[in-house]
Amino acid sequence: MVAIDGKSVRRSHNRGAGLGALHMVSAWATENRVVLGQVATEAKSNEITAIPRLLECLVLEGCIVTIDAMGCQTKIAEQIIAAGGAYVLALKGNQGALADEVEEAFIDADAKEYAGLDSQVIETNERAHGRVETRRYRTLGDLDGVPRSALWKGLNMIGMVESQREVNGKTSSEYRFYIGSIGTGAARFARAVRGHWGIENDLHWSLEVAFREDESRLRDLRARENFAVLRHIALTRLKNDKRENMGIYNKRLKAGWDDNYLSCLLFQTG
Repeated sequence: MVAIDGKSVRRSHNRGAGLGALHMVSAWATENRVVLGQVATEAKSNEITAIPRLLECLVLEGCIVTIDAMGCQTKIAEQIIAAGGAYVLALKGNQGALADEVEEAFIDADAKEYAGLDSQVIETNERAHGRVETRRYRTLGDLDGVPRSALWKGLNMIGMVESQREVNGKTSSEYRFYIGSIGTGAARFARAVRGHWGIENDLHWSLEVAFREDESRLRDLRARENFAVLRHIALTRLKNDKRENMGIYNKRLKAGWDDNYLSCLLFQTG
C-alpha cells in the first residue's frame, strides 16, 4: 500500500521574493510507516505534475497506490498500471462527469438491490470518545452504466463509502466515491481507503503537531526543502522505534536529553 498526498509548509512563503509556500507531495508506505519519496512544488495545484515525477522514483510492482481527487487523472492511472501496480483513486469535482456516472451507477444498482451484480459490501463500526462511526464499503464491477470507465487503463471496479457518524444523539452521513483496478473485493477496497487516511494521521498530523512544521520560517529555496526531507527521515525513524512506548513529541525530547537513546536512533535498528 502506497499512499500519495501533499502537504504545505504554511510559513515557508516569501511574498517579497515572489516565493510561494513549499508544498511537498509524499509517498507513504502505510503498513511500514515509511516515507518512500517526496517531490517539492510551490502550489497544491502543481500536484498533478508532481505526482508522475514521484511515481517514477518508486518501484510499484505488486503495490496498490491510493491518491486523493487531485491525482485522479487518466495518465496517472496509466503510469501506475504500466509500472505493475494497481490504483484506488478518489472522485470529486475535478472529474465531475465521471463522478456523476459512478454515483448514478450505484443508485441504479441499489434500486435493484444489487441482485445479479458483481458487488461486495463490508461494514465496520467504531466507538470512541462518545462517537459512533459506521462505515459501509461497497464495490461494483458492472461498469455498463459508466461509459467513461473505458478511458481509464485497468479500471475494473468502482467503490462507494457510506459513513455515518453519531455524536450526542445526532447522526450525519457522507458518501465518497472511488475508481480502481483492484477488483471487487470489499475487504481489499476498505483496506485501501482506510490505509490512505493513514498518511494524514501518521504523517501529516505528526509533522504538524510533533515537529511543528507549519511554524517553520525557513524561506531559502533549498534549505526549506532539505529540512522537510530531514523531518520525513526523522519521523520515519521515530515511528518505527520500538524501544520507548511514548509519542513522537516525547521521543524527540528524550533524544535531546539522552545521548544513549539518540545514539540508538542514529546507529541501530528496531
